[in-house]
Amino acid sequence: MNKAELIKSIAISASLTQVASERAVAGFVDAVKDCLKGGESVVLTGFGTFSVNSRAARAGRNPQTGASINIPAKNVVKFKVGSTLADSVK
Repeated sequence: MNKAELIKSIAISASLTQVASERAVAGFVDAVKDCLKGGESVVLTGFGTFSVNSRAARAGRNPQTGASINIPAKNVVKFKVGSTLADSVK
């Protein structure tokens, strides 16, 4: 499912117009981004948790040349699935 299909599905299940559904999805994405940028986690009970983890700098190798490279530290987004969602997919 892509973003357009998600918007259409939400519009149908929530009896919204596609425009209102698109605004709701955009608002959700923006809210999650803002929380993660601020270092907060987003917990949707039963669905899952979005969080930010720090990844330390490390040494790596260029697979084409075999040369050693430095991979800088960065923050990565992590999603941990909730039990209700995990159980519904079994």
